[in-house]
Amino acid sequence: MMHMTFYWGKNVTILFDSWRTESWLGYALSLLALFLAAAFYQYMEDRRIRLKIFARSKPSSSPPSIETALLLPAAAARPWAPARLASSLLFGLNSAIGYLIMLAVMSFNGGVFIAVVVGLAAGYLLFRSGGEEERFALENRCASA
Repeated sequence: MMHMTFYWGKNVTILFDSWRTESWLGYALSLLALFLAAAFYQYMEDRRIRLKIFARSKPSSSPPSIETALLLPAAAARPWAPARLASSLLFGLNSAIGYLIMLAVMSFNGGVFIAVVVGLAAGYLLFRSGGEEERFALENRCASA
């Protein structure tokens, strides 16, 4: 039976029926895997943002015309540009990882929740704290960027 409130214990089903923990060792290894997945999520987000910053800072080969500057942003001028495709693929992969982490937290196990939150914080500390992405986020007016 699925829990609908937070509970503590080693018996938990994470994401799939086949991922069940019934021993303390299995539970600890599962928490470690979730911690690493959450830290990897932050790493992938850092890579995606750095790719976006790199693509924006790259000078274009042709001088922009007035129509290009007024009608289209520079990134939208070439929707199939390799940097945009790579950024889109990273966004899709990172979104999938994020949703899987969210579903793991929805197991309502306290240890799973703590492992994910600590993994996200550790990943943020290691990969995203301080740097160009904060400046980029301040310049970007879209809250979800």
